[in-house]
Amino acid sequence: MAQIQKSFKSDDAKLYIVPTPIGNLEDLTFRCLKVLEEADLIACEDTRQTQKLLNFFELNKSLISFHDHSDDRRIRDILKYIQDGQNVALVSDAGMPLVSDPGYELVSQARDEGVDVVVLPGANAALCALVGSGLPTNTFTFSGFLPKKKKELVNTLESLDQSQHTLIFYESPYRIKKTIEVMREVYHEERRVTLARELTKKFEEYIGGSIKEVYDWTLTEEAEIRGEFCIIVEPLDGLYMKQDYWWEDLSLVEHVEYYMEKERLKTKAAVKKVAQERGLSSRDVYNDFHQ
Repeated sequence: MAQIQKSFKSDDAKLYIVPTPIGNLEDLTFRCLKVLEEADLIACEDTRQTQKLLNFFELNKSLISFHDHSDDRRIRDILKYIQDGQNVALVSDAGMPLVSDPGYELVSQARDEGVDVVVLPGANAALCALVGSGLPTNTFTFSGFLPKKKKELVNTLESLDQSQHTLIFYESPYRIKKTIEVMREVYHEERRVTLARELTKKFEEYIGGSIKEVYDWTLTEEAEIRGEFCIIVEPLDGLYMKQDYWWEDLSLVEHVEYYMEKERLKTKAAVKKVAQERGLSSRDVYNDFHQ
């Protein structure tokens, strides 16, 4: 049977998902502030970080830690507070909880037990970076933080559907150079990319250009590699639309081999891409390729 929640039909205690500012504290909405004021308990990723936010708004609230390493007992404790009639607000250190932050298991179990979960809108670094990047926003894939090891990083970059989706990643200042360098190896270096850092803060900065140009920027003395980064990569369609049938001088076989060698696509994916670009059926391209 389907679960149905009518969020505000009853006066039952609720679990509120409250986004917090990603930099500028003035970005906390009036509604988020009101929920924090009225909550009986605030579950937070880092009590010290959340306390700074509460001090800024002169709030004196009870805090309980809830992070990636919290066990099921902590989830049970939080749900019991709510079932006993106490409203709980869940916050992360910055931005929307659950988006590359802890909270999924808590929300999942709350749903299973019929606890109302109310999500408030608010700050999110990925969407801010996407909207400000100048790259297509109609469809996108958010992949969060990328793997640290190169082999896993390459596999992740290759596995994503890149044809029509703008890609969004988070990255630390300690790995941004390496990540862009690997992107240059895996993706077409003329593909557009935007780095966004220190969003909403005094030193907010957007760095855009081809992957090659942005990689070259990371090597300059002017590059400020500080603060958390968002990486926005244009979809492949955007690259090829700018190149006006770049493949006209290639045979059909050479066209398929291009994707297999340069973009490291498997045969099926390369055939499908060629068929889309040439307006042919995938079956015809596949048969010609294997003759």
